Amino acid sequence: MLDDRYQVAFTLYPYERVADQSADTAVRHPVVVMGGGPIGVATALDLGLQGIPVVLLDDHEGVGQGSRAICFAKRTLEIAHRYGCGQPMLDKGVVWNLGKVFHEDRQVYEFNLLPEDGHRYPAFINLQQPYFERFLVDRVRQAQAEGAPIELRGKNRVDAVEVADDRVVLDISTPDGPYRIEADWLIGCDGASSPLRKMMGLDFEGRVFEDNFLIADITMKADFPTERWFWFEPSFKDSGASALLHKQPDGVWRIDFQLGWDIDRAEELKEDNVRRRLTAMLGPDVEYDLVWTSIYTFQCRRMKQFRHGPVIFAGDAAHQVSPFGARGANSGMQDVDNLGWKLGMVLKGFAPDALLNSYDLERRHGADENIMNSTRSTDFITPKSKVSHVFRNAVLDLAQHHSFARPLVNSGRLSVPCVYDNLPLNTPDALPDGPDRARPGAPCPDAPVANEYVLDHLGGAFVLLGLGVDVPDSVEIDGIMLRGIKLDPGGALADRYLGSAHQAVYLIRPDQHVAARWPDYCIADVSTALDRALGKG
Repeated sequence: MLDDRYQVAFTLYPYERVADQSADTAVRHPVVVMGGGPIGVATALDLGLQGIPVVLLDDHEGVGQGSRAICFAKRTLEIAHRYGCGQPMLDKGVVWNLGKVFHEDRQVYEFNLLPEDGHRYPAFINLQQPYFERFLVDRVRQAQAEGAPIELRGKNRVDAVEVADDRVVLDISTPDGPYRIEADWLIGCDGASSPLRKMMGLDFEGRVFEDNFLIADITMKADFPTERWFWFEPSFKDSGASALLHKQPDGVWRIDFQLGWDIDRAEELKEDNVRRRLTAMLGPDVEYDLVWTSIYTFQCRRMKQFRHGPVIFAGDAAHQVSPFGARGANSGMQDVDNLGWKLGMVLKGFAPDALLNSYDLERRHGADENIMNSTRSTDFITPKSKVSHVFRNAVLDLAQHHSFARPLVNSGRLSVPCVYDNLPLNTPDALPDGPDRARPGAPCPDAPVANEYVLDHLGGAFVLLGLGVDVPDSVEIDGIMLRGIKLDPGGALADRYLGSAHQAVYLIRPDQHVAARWPDYCIADVSTALDRALGKG
């Protein structure tokens, strides 16, 4: 029998009647978020921490069934840290940096995703999505107690939306009957099947892959290391064309089997058939219990546009990728990171409405990058012709003995943060000797600073970072207060932010992406770069 640990959802925001349901006319809210998954809750948390009133609507009362996403990347943890919930995720998660690739019964090579020191967070943790969501909701509850204007409304199903030029009207069903509200902005975070997208007559563009994968979450007593193991054409019987193994908290292991396209799903999900595959892989002497199983077919698609007037889509509602590379939930958190500060600036009157068009532009750029990498991974893992299969296996044979071939092996290019190269909010680079990894558009790399990390000082507002250069502690430009931080460069900080330059000044966006950098401080340059980063340039 399947374990019940993921069969019962966590009730995190039980239904409660609210004043809006008794109002004579529709109450208008600045922001409504549709969807209570991790991306929706993170969006509400981001806005609420800025002091922006936000209402989240979800047709359930908490976390749904199944472990679903389990791999959360370093950048996602850095975003969660800024929200105040990164540490409990790290404490609960299983940390891993090392991966191994096998062909049949041979190890081809291994890789380390974070070979350098000096980062608060590891390359990845494995953490079941229900825990990830619960830590976000716990932080929302703490923020609410501190006065953050966030409402989480469970059992509030949106049945219809009407989009006008300056607002959105939502019809909502609850256990106590229907009611209506209005929103200045509606953020669609309601998942891959997005009812909101369907209500608006919108769809995805892209590719659906003709293959099926079986997920099995199990508990077992076995001496496997905490690493990501991927097999091409594994030698163990009944495993399919590929297999993946990695560890989760609570003694749970995630195993994926590639089944092919023409299968009987109901037959494959029968417990006896699932156990046959698992026993062939693990061996007859390994004791294990089934926790959760599912079969998925994946897609690499996105909406043509993420912004439609006052309606903005984020996460799986806006884009989908295959699970290879853990780019789904991680790219969704980068959507939140990008959208939150921009919507805040617009609502507070510091930026024009047009700034939100840059969310669409930057995050479509991110989605295209993820779709490209995910598609390449899928094509390598599941070759579609005899010629491509021969080429794939030749690469694997070469990679076992020759390092030059290893970058060609693609068992899932794992999620890294998007760099917004050559996009309009960036000021042209004025630090030619600076390191490429901290160029305009890039997310700021972490580095140790005394007993802290440099990212502890960045984010949530525009920041002037002076490295060997005096910058003011604060400076106000057009009503926006910029924090100033001066650090003495040395070690990893100098390597990651100065390169061959002797000194530098950085303008950092609220989402910890570099907006501009120069060799010296000049208020006129900062003011021009700030205008550009706010969509005024």
